[in-house]
Amino acid sequence: MARGWESKSVEAQIQSARDREGHPRIRLTPEQIELERKRDSLLLQRTRILHQIETCRDLRYKSTLETGLAYLETQLADLGATNLKPPTPAA
Repeated sequence: MARGWESKSVEAQIQSARDREGHPRIRLTPEQIELERKRDSLLLQRTRILHQIETCRDLRYKSTLETGLAYLETQLADLGATNLKPPTPAA
C-alpha cells in the first residue's frame, strides 16, 4: 500500500534532523542575514517571472518580463559578487 504525503514528509523531516545532528550551527551576522533575505526574495521573484514568461502570449508583455528578468539577474550577480567573510561555526 502506498504511503501518504504526510508520512513521507515526516520521514524526510526526521532524516533531515538526523543529518544535522553532527554539524555545528553557523552564525550569521545581521548583514549576512539581510543579504540572504534579499537573495531569497530575488530568487522567488525570478522564479515567478520565469513562470510568467513561459505562459505569456502577449509579445510586448513578454518583452517587459524579460527586461525585468535581466534586472533581477543583475541584482543577483551583484549580491554574488559581494565579498563577505565566511560564517563562523557557533561554539
